[in-house]
Amino acid sequence: MKNWWKILGIILVLYTLTVGMLVPLKPGIPAISPTNAKTGEVITVQIQGYNTHYQSANQNRVWLKLDKERSMIASTIQVMNDNQLKATFSIPKYLPTSDKVVPFSLVVDNELDGASVLPSALFVTQQSVQKGMGEGVWKNTPISNLSELKGMAFPFRNILAETIRNTYFHVSLWFGMFLLLIASVFYSFKYLRHTRIEDDLWSKALTSIGVVFGLLGCATGAIWAKHTWGTYWTTDVKLNMAAVGMLIYLAYFVLRGSFQDETKSARLGAVYNIFAFAALIPLLFVIPRLTDSLHPGNGGNPALGGEDLDNTLRMVFYPSIIGWTLIGLWMANLLYRVDYLRHRLLDVE
Repeated sequence: MKNWWKILGIILVLYTLTVGMLVPLKPGIPAISPTNAKTGEVITVQIQGYNTHYQSANQNRVWLKLDKERSMIASTIQVMNDNQLKATFSIPKYLPTSDKVVPFSLVVDNELDGASVLPSALFVTQQSVQKGMGEGVWKNTPISNLSELKGMAFPFRNILAETIRNTYFHVSLWFGMFLLLIASVFYSFKYLRHTRIEDDLWSKALTSIGVVFGLLGCATGAIWAKHTWGTYWTTDVKLNMAAVGMLIYLAYFVLRGSFQDETKSARLGAVYNIFAFAALIPLLFVIPRLTDSLHPGNGGNPALGGEDLDNTLRMVFYPSIIGWTLIGLWMANLLYRVDYLRHRLLDVE
């Protein structure tokens, strides 16, 4: 079937939109209150759950986790509703660490939600740092027999929450952009070698849709930034380098439109397209890694990893890359056909 790839692109994008939006997030812990305590105190923390079933569960267990080996279990647990519960802890007078301020992670477990973790949930300040005394008074209650969530669900990340679904829009569009731009560079090289107008028209069409995908990637990234960073745009180096890259590619169309001679426009456009892509690589993948950056994957800030991009999310993420790329190729094919017909009509005249 001649147009199988177009049908596949539509199916994959529809799959991304439906499955990606309908599958729920795993139960999680967005926040607790209070977030600070002192040694020697008995503290009751109020836990806010997300997609949780605290009231429906037969048994809820709550721990404060110090490290891989040491944790303390809540002495009492009061269930408020399915998304709220209170847990009381007796903080010992001394802790088995030499740090003045010690971060504890919170772990909540029940048979319906599985185990939920909030890293660095409670910061405990030692009024007197005595590691030896802390090791002596510490009563360890290991975290064991954790439950597993049944069914398909996307990972819950405290900072991202529901916006983790933007992974298969923002990230996938950028992947599609790069694949389209790589194809456009390929046709630019072909044009410079054979000077066939068809190669130039393909290069121009692929570049056009690649830039559209890049601009959509910037827009979806700005929406994501508003949720996670509190603003649509920052002075972050990755964002600014992405903007510079888009401006370089927008200049490609200005350059092509500056010449009436199609041969000269095509030749200069092909050369410029090759150098534009060569400039995009250091702008997006080298410079942001040389300095601090809020954007994942740069400046020591890890990219999507095991907890963010788990096997469930991969079931949507990878098909979305293929789907958006195929849709982009289809759009580029339509642009190519329009430009090709225009070129043939001009030749006839």
